[in-house]
Amino acid sequence: MSDPKEQGGPERTQPILAPKNILTTGIYSTILKKTTTQRPPVAETKAPGDPSDGVSPDPAAESCYWTSERDGEVKLRLGKNSENEPPVTVPDMIMSAATKYSHYLAIGSKYKKSWQLLTYIEYYEACRRAAKAFLKLQGTRFGFWLCMCTRWCPGPNVGLERFHGVGIMGFNSTEWVIANIGAIMAGGISVGILCSISPKACQVIAEAAEMDIFVVDNDRQLQKVNQIQGYLKHLKAIIQYREDIQEVQPNLYSWKGFLDLADGISDEKLDQVIDSQKPNQCCALVYNQGTSEVPKATMLSHDNITWTTAAAVQSLGYKCPPNGQEVLVSYLPLCFAGAQILDVWVAISVAGTVYFPSPEAAKWNGPARAPGTGFLTEMLREVQPTTFCGVPWVWDRMLDSLKTKQLDSTAFRRRIDRWAMSLGLNTNRRRLLGQIHQPLCFGLAKKLTFDPARKFLGLKHCQQFLNLGLGLPRTTMDFFLSLDIPIFDMYGLTECSGLHTLSSHQAFRLLSSGKALPSSHTKVEKENQENIGNLCLWGRHIFMGYLNDKEGTKKKVDSQGWLHTNDLGFLDVDKFLYVLGNTSDLITLSSGEVINPSPIEERVKTRIPIVRYVMVVGQNAPYLCALLTLKCQINPETGEARSALTSEAVACCRKIRSQSTWLTDVLYDRDPLVTEFISQGIQDVNAEAPSEGAKIIKWVILDNDFSVSGGELGPMSKLNRTIVTKIYQEDIQKFYEASPSS
Repeated sequence: MSDPKEQGGPERTQPILAPKNILTTGIYSTILKKTTTQRPPVAETKAPGDPSDGVSPDPAAESCYWTSERDGEVKLRLGKNSENEPPVTVPDMIMSAATKYSHYLAIGSKYKKSWQLLTYIEYYEACRRAAKAFLKLQGTRFGFWLCMCTRWCPGPNVGLERFHGVGIMGFNSTEWVIANIGAIMAGGISVGILCSISPKACQVIAEAAEMDIFVVDNDRQLQKVNQIQGYLKHLKAIIQYREDIQEVQPNLYSWKGFLDLADGISDEKLDQVIDSQKPNQCCALVYNQGTSEVPKATMLSHDNITWTTAAAVQSLGYKCPPNGQEVLVSYLPLCFAGAQILDVWVAISVAGTVYFPSPEAAKWNGPARAPGTGFLTEMLREVQPTTFCGVPWVWDRMLDSLKTKQLDSTAFRRRIDRWAMSLGLNTNRRRLLGQIHQPLCFGLAKKLTFDPARKFLGLKHCQQFLNLGLGLPRTTMDFFLSLDIPIFDMYGLTECSGLHTLSSHQAFRLLSSGKALPSSHTKVEKENQENIGNLCLWGRHIFMGYLNDKEGTKKKVDSQGWLHTNDLGFLDVDKFLYVLGNTSDLITLSSGEVINPSPIEERVKTRIPIVRYVMVVGQNAPYLCALLTLKCQINPETGEARSALTSEAVACCRKIRSQSTWLTDVLYDRDPLVTEFISQGIQDVNAEAPSEGAKIIKWVILDNDFSVSGGELGPMSKLNRTIVTKIYQEDIQKFYEASPSS
C-alpha cells in the first residue's frame, strides 16, 4: 500500500503533539543540508581470530574495542564490506526516514478509544522538540530544594548535560519513544527503566547514569523517584507524561509543559549538538533488569544501534514503502535491547507503523504484572500486525487459548482440525528438507483451520512470527508449525545490542536460533565431545563496555574484541546456532560431575505435556531432583497463575482417566493416576540420560505455576533460578532428607 491515505487500521484523530508549522520551520532544509554531509571515515577492522581472517591485528589497537567511560570512544569492528555500511548516528538514521517517508504513518497510541497518530515528519519534529526541551530544562528551584534536603551544593543549572542520563520509566507509548530519541538527539544517554523495578534499584541506576532527568508515565512511578530524589545529586527535573499531576513540586513538568520549553532553543543550537555526536560514542544504557543479578550498565553506541538495525532488516523479510508498509505492535518492555531494536529502530528503518497499547492497559494497582497480558489479543485483532514478536510466555498463552478453543468445539470440528494440523506439520517439515511443493488439499486445510486460527489470535495479516528471548520448546514449535505458523527464533544478549542470530523464511531450522547477522561472527570455545562449548560473538553490534566497570568489561570482552557470552551451544555444518543453556546454570554434584540442566528440563516438558516449567536442582548434592509446575490458567488482567488447570492439561488428565481439573486435585500425590503418569515420563527422560548422574531421582509438583508477576520468570521469560531456589528452599531440602528412591 504505497499511498499512506489508503492504509488500513485505526482511523486518525488529532495527533498527540500538534506540529508547529512543520513544513516551514526549516526542518526540510536542515535535513537536505545534513544528508549531504559526510562523516569522517573510520578505520577498517576484520574479525581477529576468525579462520577467514588470517591477519593478526595490532595489539596496541585492540584495547580500543571497549571503554568503561561514558564519554569514551571505541574502535568499530568494520568488515570488508564497510564501504557499503558506513557508520551513522541515531539522529542521522531518523532524519533519513523522515526525508524518505515524511507522510507515512509512523506511530500511534490509543487514548479514550481513539487513536492519535503521527506521520514520520511529525514524529521527527516531535523528537526535535523533546530534544530542545531537554536542553532548555532548568534545575534552579529543584537544585536549591535538594540543597536544603541533602546539604549539597548544586552545580550550574543548565539543561541536559552531555553524556548524562535521561531515565524513562513507564509503559510503552508515543511519549516513551519520543523521550528516548529526544534524549539522544540532545546529546544525553537514554536509560530505559522497567516499571516494576524497586526504588532502591532505581536509585542505583540513576546514580550510575548521572541522571539529569526522569521521565515517568504516572503517579506510581513518580512516587518512586520522590523516594530517592534526595540521593540524586544530578537530578534537575521530572516529567510526567500520563495522568494529571496530583501535587505540584519543584521542577515537576507535565508533558505539555515540558514540550513548551522547546521554544527557547533554536534549530541551529540543536543541530550543533547533533553534529557533534559520533557513531562510536555512547547514546544508550541498558540494564539487566527483572533478574536477581546486580544491575549492570551496558553501554551501546550509535553504531551498535544503527548497524544492528540495518543488519536485522537485511536478514528479515520486512516490507518497505512504496512496496507496502509494516504494521507492528509494541508491548514488550522497551528497556530491553532486543525489544527496542525491533519495535523502535527497525520500525523507523523500514518506515513501519508502530501501535502502542492504551493507558488503561497499564493501570494495574496490584503487583507488577506481565506486560501484554489481558489487552494483547484485543489489540492484535484491532491493529492486525504484519510482523509480530513474542516471547515464550506469550506464545504459551496463545497456545493455551487455541487449544481451549479447539477442545470447546464439536467432535466433527476437532476431527477437521486434527487432519489439517497433521497435514500442516508434515508439509512444513518437508519444506525444511527442501521440498517446496504443497499437497493439493493444503489450500483446503488453510481455509478450514489455519486462517481461522490466525484470525482468532489477531494475526490474520501477519507474515513474520518472531520469538525473542529463550528458545521455544519443540512441542510449542511443532504446534504452531502444524497451523502453518513458523516461529522464527532469535538469539541475543544486551551486550550484543539484543540480537546476534536470526531465523527467517530463508534460514529456518527447528530448535535453532538461526544464523548470525551479516558480517558478524560466532565461534565455539572449549568444546566437549559433542561439540558443545562456550559461545563467543564478534561484530559491530558488540557493546562498548560496562559503565564504570573496567574489570567487568575486560572479563567479558577479550583483547581481540570477542564477546564471551557464558552461553553454551554449538554450530552445525551450515552455521545454524543452537543454544543449550548457560555456564551459570551448570550443576556440580557432590561427586564432581557437572550437569547441564537445560536439555534435561526440555525433555521433561516434551515427555510430560501437562508440565509447564521444570527446574532441575542438585548443586553439591548426591543426585538431581526436579521442581515441576503444571499448566494452570493465567489471569488475563494480572498475569498471575490461577489454580485451575488449562483445558489442555484437563484433556491430558482425561486421557489417563483422571478426573482432576484443579491443581489442588493432584498436589501431594492426591491423584495416583497423574502421579504415575509423571513418574513414567521421568523414567522415559532418565532412559535418555548420558550418565547415572544426569538422571532425575526425585521430583515434586509445586503449588503454583511460575509467572512473570510471581518473580519466578523474568520479563523475557528467563527462569530466575536464584529466586525459585529461595522461594522453594524447603521443598529442595526435603529431597535430600531421606535416601533416594527411584
